[in-house]
Amino acid sequence: MGSSMEEKVVAVIMVGGPTKGTRFRPLSLNIPKPLFPIAGQPMVHHPISACKRIPNLAQIYLVGFYEEREFALYVSAISNELKVPVRYLREDKPHGSAGGLYHFRNLIMEDSPSHIFLLNCDVCCSFPLPKMLEAHRGYGGIGTLLVIKVSPESASQFGELVADPVTNELLHYTEKPETFVSDRINCGVYVFTPEIFNAIGDVSTQRKDRATLKRVSSFEALQPATRIPTDFVRLDQDILSPLAGKKRLYTYETMDFWEQIKSPGMSLRCSGLYLSQFRLTSPQLLASGDGTRSAIVIGDVYIHPSAKVHPTAKIGPNVSISANARVGPGVRLMSCIILDDVEIMENAVVTNAIVGWKSSIGRWSRVQAWSLQFETRSYNSRRLGCS
Repeated sequence: MGSSMEEKVVAVIMVGGPTKGTRFRPLSLNIPKPLFPIAGQPMVHHPISACKRIPNLAQIYLVGFYEEREFALYVSAISNELKVPVRYLREDKPHGSAGGLYHFRNLIMEDSPSHIFLLNCDVCCSFPLPKMLEAHRGYGGIGTLLVIKVSPESASQFGELVADPVTNELLHYTEKPETFVSDRINCGVYVFTPEIFNAIGDVSTQRKDRATLKRVSSFEALQPATRIPTDFVRLDQDILSPLAGKKRLYTYETMDFWEQIKSPGMSLRCSGLYLSQFRLTSPQLLASGDGTRSAIVIGDVYIHPSAKVHPTAKIGPNVSISANARVGPGVRLMSCIILDDVEIMENAVVTNAIVGWKSSIGRWSRVQAWSLQFETRSYNSRRLGCS
């Protein structure tokens, strides 16, 4: 037990890049998607904070292909705040979820970690990472996946898997199958031993060997380059599926919440999930309705310290108010995200909506999404309603 307590752990969070996340527009036009505020904190902040709870955490890496300058300020601030080194590693091009990990393997292994966590930035869950690590050590495999049970109707949108009900060994994995396989899905949160690099390297080597053989044929040489690049390796199809059923991968099931943040509408739902989690993890972030603000607060609400909220406003539940926002007399806010420098004038109502940066909502205006289930409207205009 003593030796395991001394083992170092590193975490890698995949943040993607500007060519992805088109479903998140128009919000991602102004800011990288991983830095968009969910429950008052940048999206990537939630998995980073969860990593802080991992015993013997040595380093957190963010891997993506955004420009480094877009993450420089945030990385510096969060490293100081959490007292854990956070480093952004920029890919020269997309390498895939496993290929990106492999591309930076030498840096990731600098601290000789015994285990490597891999998380996707656009996952919203409680991140039970310490419990996952404990289970993973007991299994003795090279990797453990976080899984969750969902409705059979929605399972096909994700990676479906079958696990042994006794040993939790991953027996079968298929990404977005056309026919129903299982109501257990992959959550996009993993813990691996360094042996995962051998598995990824084998896939890359096999692909290079096949590419070399194909070039022997003059006919192949004349064809357009449609093959997958040799250094592009997908974790799901190229690693999880082939290794399933070989006593190398295992599962850990969460009973808590889980969502993917793929659209503005989902970001609003996930903001509510994180706000409710704050009651357990970060109660100091939630507004109470007393003190200097003294507005009426219902349920879970985040208000940035620089925001000004009138005492007669009624806020909540599920509301996040960002920096320098101004909320006037008699305003009613429910289930919404108010971004930086927004002004909401007296007696306006905002519900099920995201109000974009520097917008102004006029007096007696009503801003409401038609259907939160499919999409939440994002308001980025300079002026809405009348004054």
